[in-house]
Amino acid sequence: MSGSTRRASVRTQRRLERYALPALVGVLFLCMWDALVRISGSDLFPKPIEVARGIGELIEKGLLHKYIVASLFRVTWGFTLAMAVGIPLGLFMGWFRWAFQALNPVIQVLRPISPIAWIPVAILWFGVSDAAPIFLIFLASVFPIAVSAAAAVANIQPVYVRAARNFELSRFELFRRVIVPATLPQIITGLRIALGIAWLVVVAAEMIAVSSGLGFLIIDARNAGKRYDLVVAGMVMIGLIGLGLDLLVRRMERMDVVRWGYHNQ
Repeated sequence: MSGSTRRASVRTQRRLERYALPALVGVLFLCMWDALVRISGSDLFPKPIEVARGIGELIEKGLLHKYIVASLFRVTWGFTLAMAVGIPLGLFMGWFRWAFQALNPVIQVLRPISPIAWIPVAILWFGVSDAAPIFLIFLASVFPIAVSAAAAVANIQPVYVRAARNFELSRFELFRRVIVPATLPQIITGLRIALGIAWLVVVAAEMIAVSSGLGFLIIDARNAGKRYDLVVAGMVMIGLIGLGLDLLVRRMERMDVVRWGYHNQ
């Protein structure tokens, strides 16, 4: 087999693994879903085709776009604020041992508190407005981001720091040219975890604190006429958008400055 033929075969195999296998699993999942509903004889849980019709109905009425935009707006603001605070805070804690000793106990006390437990406080402080879920998303995201950034700095290989110091880099240059690139892979992993949590929290918050978004769609469809096809349609859209957000964050791993960190792990 020639080199070009072997490379074409490898590319074909990778495309099959990347696209065909997930598509096949998706089709099997839909078939199993449909079969289980038919076998159970349930009138409450909808079949896949009924959910697809529900999504079509939401699109025709212009509601799906409205709900998705509302949820993404809150996640974007809450997650951006969490990154703006969490990444510098984590790098600071990882770089200065005294800062870690001082701040880590407070973070470890606040981190296990479920963001859902903050809903009454958020409503008390911000009322029934977009600020309440944005605050909850910020709380849910900032601690995982800060902890992952601090751990990334603490786990950096000392040989890189010693090598940089041998070149007499200033403390700022060492931090900018070595510490930050070397820690980016682990920080991005923390961002992926935090984004998944943020997407979970926005749906829960919208069920209680506001009257728009995909979370509100689910609770409103259940209360107003028990439209379980729209309930599951909202769940499907949440899953698909969550997948899209994760893929978007993973594209950051292709940046040259991030790949430097992967090569040196």
